[in-house]
This record gives sequence, structure tokens and C-alpha cells, in this order.
Amino acid sequence: MAKWGQGDPRWIVEERADGTNVNNWHWTERDATSWSKRKLKEVLEGLVVEGEAGRCEIGDLKHVEGEASCNSRKGKLIFFYEWNLRLSWKGTVKESGEKHKGSVEIPNLSEENEVDDTEINVSKKKGEGDVLKDLMRTEGTTKVREALRDYLKALKTEFTLGMILPTKAPAGQELATERKPSGSTVQDSVTPQSLDMVGVKIPTVRIHMREVFNSPADELYSIFTKKELVQKFSKCPAVIEAEKGGKLQMFEGFVSGEYTELVPSQRLVLKWRCRSWPDEHYATVALNFQDLVAQSELELECKGVPVSHEESTRQCWKKQYFEEIHILLQQSKDSME
Repeated sequence: MAKWGQGDPRWIVEERADGTNVNNWHWTERDATSWSKRKLKEVLEGLVVEGEAGRCEIGDLKHVEGEASCNSRKGKLIFFYEWNLRLSWKGTVKESGEKHKGSVEIPNLSEENEVDDTEINVSKKKGEGDVLKDLMRTEGTTKVREALRDYLKALKTEFTLGMILPTKAPAGQELATERKPSGSTVQDSVTPQSLDMVGVKIPTVRIHMREVFNSPADELYSIFTKKELVQKFSKCPAVIEAEKGGKLQMFEGFVSGEYTELVPSQRLVLKWRCRSWPDEHYATVALNFQDLVAQSELELECKGVPVSHEESTRQCWKKQYFEEIHILLQQSKDSME
């Protein structure tokens, strides 16, 4: 047993009279079943498969049976999922215009198998039209596998916001990391802030990131302040009251807060938190927009992030914000060409 004050900094039971499982250091399980059912419908329903033979479209997720969960233990995430899925499909033969329909069955999507090895069975109702069945077996299966990968990616990033625990590090140890520029990312770094107290008194860090976008600063500013644009890149309903003291809620309530400072096309300051953070604890997020030649740079500074949520917060901004905004801007550009 470690001497008093020399134990792992994440296990701070000695500071809690109730011995609470602080930072989920012990085994913690989070049920992902309901969330997964919604996400599977989102990524699978409506998939379009086209080829020389004709055009098919995935319809309803007729049957979804199984469960999913995410478990954390000593800073590691462990995923369990097992699904039996059945989807409907319908299609039109290109030459004859005949319409046919059938089903796609995925009997065992689980962590025991890679997506490429997961069994996918395509069937068609009686009658002619095997060309469409062949199209679904080839191109259709590829599309379905891509959608399943999207589900698993979201399970391990979007669903797990706030579950990734801190690495073992003595108090005051340097937490900073520097990365070389990659793609449009100019800088991504974290600087230590051993006791930057915001709300609940817990150790926090400051996250600093820069990202370059192919849009002018005023357009990028609008993506953070206009409800319809926020909902487009987040792919979820949102509450956006872009005025001082106005509310902010995104990602089905995973992120919430309020606007505290707004300088159009130049700067936004938010009172910001993830639902998994300690109650009433908020970080301060400052977003600075700067026009470049045919582009704009966004500088993000997030002060007061709980040490135990540093990595998940970084991933939230990188995956759920920056990457999705890049996609939205590209889609907008393509639609104008």
C-alpha cells in the first residue's frame, strides 16, 4: 500500500469522506444499447446502392436485437456489443424498370469479429431480378460495412465523451504535448494548469488548438452561432441562443453552456461543459477567428478542463467539431459548383 499522499493521483478516496469512485478509477459500466439503436438506424437507413444493373436503397431497420456497453477500468475503455440486425431494401432494374425488394441480415455484429469478417446475408423476394440481388451482395455489402464502421467509430468517440481517464502522472508533472502540422491542423497542444479552479474545485488543464478552414472568418463564425448550421454539422437538434447569456446545448445534451462574449466574425467566448463532468463544473472556451488568404484560422483555448477529461475533450473538438465543420464546408462548396 502506498504511503499517504503518494498514491495514484486519480484515486483520491482519501479526500472523500464517502469514498466515492472518483474519476471512474474502479470498474465503471455505461449502457450504450439505446444510443446504439438510434445510431444504427441513422447510419444504415437510406443508404443508396447504384450500379450498371440499377439502383437500390436500404429501407427500415426491421429488426434490431442485442446490446452494447462501454466499460472503463484504470484509464482503459473496454467495449462490448453484440447485434442481430435485419434491414429491408428495394430497387429498380435499370433496363426494364422492374421493381424488386428483399432484406439484408447481419446475424452477429460483435467485438469478437472485425467488420470485414462480419457475416452479411442478402436475400430477395421470389421472382426475377437477381441482378439487383447481385448488386446488393457486392456494392450493397460494401456500403453496409462502411456504415457499420461509422457506428463503431461513433461508439468509441461520440458516445464515450468524458469516459477516458487521465494517465498516471504526479501532481505538477508536465502534461504538454506538441504535434507537427498535419493536413489543415496547424497546432494542437496542452499546457499544464495544476489547479485552475472553475466551479467544483478539481485539478484542470488548459487545451490550446488551431485549425485552418477553407472559408472566410465571417462564415466560420456563423457556423458556431446559427442554429441551422450548428444542427447541420452536429447532425443533432441544438439549442443556440447566440447572444450574451444565451443558452447552448448540442449533441443530445452531451455539451451545454452559454454564450458570454460575442464579437461578430472575430471572437466567441463560451461557458462550456460536457454532461459527464462533475456537476456545475464549466470550462471557459475562447474561439478567435482570423481571416487568411482564401481561408480562416480558428484558435481555440479551453480553460478549466478536468484533468480526467483532457483527452476526451480534445477528441470532442477535433472529431465532433472540426472534422464535421470541414465536411459541411466542402458540401456547401460542392453544391455551389
